[in-house]
Amino acid sequence: MKGLIAKKVGMTQVFDENGNLTPVTVIQVEPNTVVATKTKEANGYDAVVLGIDDLKESKVNKAYKGQFPENVSPKRHLKEFRDFEKEVAVGDKVGLELFEKTSFLDVTATSKGKGFQGVMKRWGFHGGRATHGSKFHREAGGTGNCTTPGHSMKNIKMAGRMGFERVTVQNLKIVKIDSDLNVVLVRGAVPGVKNCTLIIKSAVKK
Repeated sequence: MKGLIAKKVGMTQVFDENGNLTPVTVIQVEPNTVVATKTKEANGYDAVVLGIDDLKESKVNKAYKGQFPENVSPKRHLKEFRDFEKEVAVGDKVGLELFEKTSFLDVTATSKGKGFQGVMKRWGFHGGRATHGSKFHREAGGTGNCTTPGHSMKNIKMAGRMGFERVTVQNLKIVKIDSDLNVVLVRGAVPGVKNCTLIIKSAVKK
């Protein structure tokens, strides 16, 4: 498994040599610092803990600061990657060179929150007729039973809060990697708002 912590910059478009336009998402990948390593002998599994974004030591309590070694400053974002393919040590920097031979990525982030939404937007219900005289336009329809137990069953699709969920988009094609700017361009959309934190990994289904 190859993975890094990154940030979503936004979307743009690029043209290939034939003039074809491709919409891409710009992902900024600053060098990740190896905060800790875990082994089967000590922890029961192999893993690497990466971190980005330095924090002022004055704003970090002792409990949080205690997990960082002396040569590593406290980080705002931490992520553990199991079965990391590259051999690293605590304090090392890992960047975009990790994906030089990778063609597809899986990207995980928290999706945009859309608030309380009805069944048509949330679940794609068609609704009723929009003609004159219809009293069933955007309602959910019946949700209960006509006999016992006489209440709505579990997992009925209804109106409610939409979005702000952990989402993984798989098999996003890498269009370009710019090592000078520390960005990677992937084809298609990535969940989350601008400047949100992403987890990018090598695609598991490719």
